[in-house]
Amino acid sequence: MLMAERLWRLGTENAFEVLAEVNKLAAAGRHIISFALGEPDFDTPENIKQAGIRAIMENKTHYGPSAGIPELKEAVAGYISRTRGIDVSPEEVVITPGAKPIIFYTIHALVNPGDEVIYPNPGFPIYESVISFVGAKPIPLPLLEEKDFSVDVDYLRSLITDKTKLIILNSPQNPTGGMLSKQDLEAIAEIAIENDIWVLSDEVYSRIVYDGEFCSIASIPGMKERTVLLDGFSKTYAMTGWRLGYGVMNPTLAQQIARLETNCESCTATFVQYAGVEALNGPQDVVDRMVKEFKERRDLIVEGLNDIKGIKCLKPRGSFYVFPNVTEACRSLGLKDSKALQQYLLYHGDVAVLPRTSFGVKNVGEKEEYLRLSYATSKENIVEGLKRIKKTIEG
Repeated sequence: MLMAERLWRLGTENAFEVLAEVNKLAAAGRHIISFALGEPDFDTPENIKQAGIRAIMENKTHYGPSAGIPELKEAVAGYISRTRGIDVSPEEVVITPGAKPIIFYTIHALVNPGDEVIYPNPGFPIYESVISFVGAKPIPLPLLEEKDFSVDVDYLRSLITDKTKLIILNSPQNPTGGMLSKQDLEAIAEIAIENDIWVLSDEVYSRIVYDGEFCSIASIPGMKERTVLLDGFSKTYAMTGWRLGYGVMNPTLAQQIARLETNCESCTATFVQYAGVEALNGPQDVVDRMVKEFKERRDLIVEGLNDIKGIKCLKPRGSFYVFPNVTEACRSLGLKDSKALQQYLLYHGDVAVLPRTSFGVKNVGEKEEYLRLSYATSKENIVEGLKRIKKTIEG
């Protein structure tokens, strides 16, 4: 029996494929240090867990509105208003089971077959996957190491055509840990306004910032009405398994995004949303402690990677990823590329990392090799993992 042709245009997240390899090796008795998955190793804060439990005990387990319960929409509107410096109303908020649906729904709502969507590369692989799925053309926007993994705004301008419908941004960024400066965002905003283009701004790492201040393109005059702001609870509050995210957008689009949710999931789990209310309105000291710990881990892993022959690593300004250049390490070992190095480290060094190609096909002219390591793991694991990487590469 034949399946729909569009299915073959869907990509995936290779992190989960590497996880399957890790689990297979672990089952065979190997002890693998994993830097692969981008998941905080902290537990969900106690006050948030108790709010979810309380909601269940109060029988808040029935259907809710597709766009989200009023209490959480109000909490999100208040939070975004405070943190982005813009006025947001609950009517501009759509709650979803995780942040990924906002990517999926936004592209489906705004992009037609044949349209062009500009997306960061290297970047979160689901962007390109969904663009291709709807029959649009993915246009990669290179993130350059020489610009601290920011964008070349002039090059972005050269990519704009009359078919460009949407620009996707991610700052702080996965996989590089880079951030877009306010100046970059102002220049991108000018391009979007001049050419009447939508922007999807993925800001799920907005609270995990170490150097400088986070800035949202939605806060730039003229951009709020043409921006879909994506955020969620998984990274900031260690709530990956709860599946809770949201989008902020103009009310007309919000109604259509909610209609897509009606057709797909009906609504986000009600009791989970009450936990989200507590996350945003409750104490934030646990988040501050997590970010402080991430910063210490960042400094530890960057120093350790730069001490390994053939590796050089920029210090990320946000998120919990490093994206070291491993070109010389590949050459010294006679390995073709970062994928080969990733496999070499896994099977010879018992260390799991992700290759550059897990985050998009290389850009035209891109010759350097990179790995992504998540430091959402203990300092003990980081030290041991670095020791194994150094031994495996240097011999």
